Formats: sequence, structure tokens, C-alpha cells
Amino acid sequence: MRKALYLECYSGISGDMAVAALLDLGADREVLETALSSLPIGGFEVEISRVKKSGLDGCDFNVILDKNHENHDHDMEYLHGQKQHLMIKRNDKWHHPHRININYNYDDDEQRGPLEIFNIINDAHITDNAKEIAKSIFTIIAKAEAKAHGVEINQVHFHEVGAVDSIVDIIAVAVCIDNLGIKEVIVPQLHEGYGFVRCRHGVIPIPVPAVTYIVADNNLNLHITNTEGEMVTPTGAAIVAAIKTSDKLPEKFTIKKIGIGCGKRSYDRPSFLRAMIIEDKSLEEECIYKLESNIDDSTGEALGFVMDKLFEAGARDVHYIPVYMKKNRPAYQINVICKKEDIEKLEQIIFMETTTIGIRRIKMERSVLNREIKTMQTSLGEVQVKECNLELGKRVYPEYSSVVELCKKHNMSYQDVYHLIRKECEKDNILIKNEI
Repeated sequence: MRKALYLECYSGISGDMAVAALLDLGADREVLETALSSLPIGGFEVEISRVKKSGLDGCDFNVILDKNHENHDHDMEYLHGQKQHLMIKRNDKWHHPHRININYNYDDDEQRGPLEIFNIINDAHITDNAKEIAKSIFTIIAKAEAKAHGVEINQVHFHEVGAVDSIVDIIAVAVCIDNLGIKEVIVPQLHEGYGFVRCRHGVIPIPVPAVTYIVADNNLNLHITNTEGEMVTPTGAAIVAAIKTSDKLPEKFTIKKIGIGCGKRSYDRPSFLRAMIIEDKSLEEECIYKLESNIDDSTGEALGFVMDKLFEAGARDVHYIPVYMKKNRPAYQINVICKKEDIEKLEQIIFMETTTIGIRRIKMERSVLNREIKTMQTSLGEVQVKECNLELGKRVYPEYSSVVELCKKHNMSYQDVYHLIRKECEKDNILIKNEI
């Protein structure tokens, strides 16, 4: 397994927490500041500093808005307080102050839809990969907001996520992920609070509707804690949905780097996101069993039949070794590799189908690569491969039966099909075992 980013969301996740954690991991601050300075929007400044949460040193990423774009993102009394708050008068109309990431410009032509936000991203001086990550995050939020409000996605106007601070947070996350060269991201679950929170539409339950739709649509694992308050913001949930590649940590791994991104809300637990660059220990130790027996009075046909039955019953491998037994009689030693739970049924097959009266059983330790059977699309069609994780990358072993099937389908030689698969795998920077 290559190095992966592990996000430990025990205190939830928000956009600013994610940016801060990635900066603390080593994302280039100058690259980020250059990218943000290229955005075709104004009304904000960025402050990056060191702060302490429960005595732990961490990074703080703060988007400072001017008075025309100010919001109540970190106003705990407004978010969770009981007292009523004053209305704001804009353009001769009274409005509730918005909750999180609100743009206080209420002119209709200033409300940003998906197209306007994509134009901002496209005009930014960032890599194509960073642009795709940012667009993916915004698209996920757009779909969730559309479901929450019962409208088509092209009718969504982002009051919350169209605001300056959310645009900055999301593009900053995309730039940092790209800068760190992260390809694999592990997020086992999001820890969320409970209760209610105030927003521009009134008081709504936690998790807020946008978060619930993001979790549902993107197969995220959600854990409700006993903390009263909103710990997972829509932006935070969308970031996870866009970049997560797995929700399972490897059984054994080493930690290469740690980053702590501090949040700004105050709950009964420290508000920070811990991010780690981890590396799977590529070799996995496990036990396997070998069953062996010497047979000098069975035909080749009978032994071939036994091999087929053993494979069908779950044997991991079966092979024969020519041996000489007592009185120099030529014979075969049968070797069966299997799991512990398959021993009894495989031994019964050997006893029933051969003339042996005894089987030796050997417990063996082995080291194996983490592997997974996958289907790859090639120019010849689908092919099954066994993908193994090495320290330097992935290695692919084409499945013999799959290669043979393509040979028959296209009337090509095994060599030609095999090398074509290898060539197309190399385009994806995947190592492939040269077996021929």
C-alpha cells in the first residue's frame, strides 16, 4: 500500500479544520497563498497561525472577512443560544442573519450557482487536479442542497457554500491535497453531535439536512456522539465524500507524519482534526497448513481427478512431487495448501479418492502481500487482475483464465494479449509482474 492520508474525525470536520491539518502535514504555504491570491473574488484575508487546543499545538487557518461578508460561523450564542437575535435589514427587507458561511450580499445577481462557482475555480491559478477536487466538493454539496430544498441542482443558489469563506476553504483543501500528492484517503467515520442549530431558515436538527444527504449519497459512516452541537459542517462532509478512497485502516501501519488542524467552535471536547500520513506494513503474517502424503499405487488419471476435487473444495494450492519410496518404488507426494477450517473436508477427499492411509499435517507461517481481485477495462475488454500492494506502488497479476478468454475472443496469442494488458497498466503507473 502506498502512503495514505488518514483523517481522524473524532471532533468532526469543517473546511478550516481540514485546511489547517493539511498545512500542518506539510502542504506548501506559499503555494496555497499564491493560489488564493489568484481567486477572482475579494472581501477576505487569510491568517495562518499556531494555536493550542487542550494543551496540544496545532495549526489554525482563518479566513477573515470584511464587514460586507461577515457571518456567524463561530458565534456560539447565535448558533446554539436560546435568545432571539435581531433581524438585519437589507434592500428594504428584513432577514435573519445566516448561520454558516453566509454571503450578506442579498442581491439576486450576487447569489452564486454551480456555474458561477465553477467559473471562479476555472479562473484560479491552480493545477487541473486541484480544480477537479474543488469542483467535486462543490458538486457534492450542490446535490445535497438540491435534495434538502426539493429543487433541481441547477436551481441551487449557494447562500452558505457560495460565500467567500467556503469558496476559500474548499479551494484551499484542493490545493493542499494536490500539493501533498495524496492519492489514497482513509476516513473510518465522522463523529457528529446532536441537538439543534440556527440557520437562515430557522432552527434545524443536527446533523443538518445537507450533511445527512451527503452521508447517505456517498456511503459515509456517521457516529452520533453525546456532544451537543454541530461538529460536522456540510463543507467538511463534502470534503470527505470527495477525497475518501477507503473507510478501513490497515491492520498494521506506521505513522510517518501528523498534522493537527484546530477548529474555532467550543464544545465539550477539543475542536481539532488530526490528520496522519500512514504507511501500511506491506507484508501480512498469517498461518497456513500443508497436508502431504506419499502415494505409490494410484494412477495419473486418479491423481488428476483428486486435484480437481481438492481445488473445488477450497484448497489454496495442490501439487505433486515425484519421489522414490522404500524399495526404490517411484511414487508421488501430494501437497495441499489450505486454511485451518478446510483441513477436515480436504483430508476426507484425499482418503476417499486415493490409496493413502495417512496424511501429514504441518502448520506453517507465511508472509503475503495485501491483495485484491479487481476488474480492469482494457482496449480488448474487461480483464480480471490480482492487485497487490507494495511499498513502491501497486503490482498487477493478470488472471490466466481472463487472458485466455480474451485470446479466444480476439484470436490473438497469449503473449500479445498479456503484453497489451501490461502496456495499458503501465499507463496508469501500475507495476506488473513479468511472468513470461
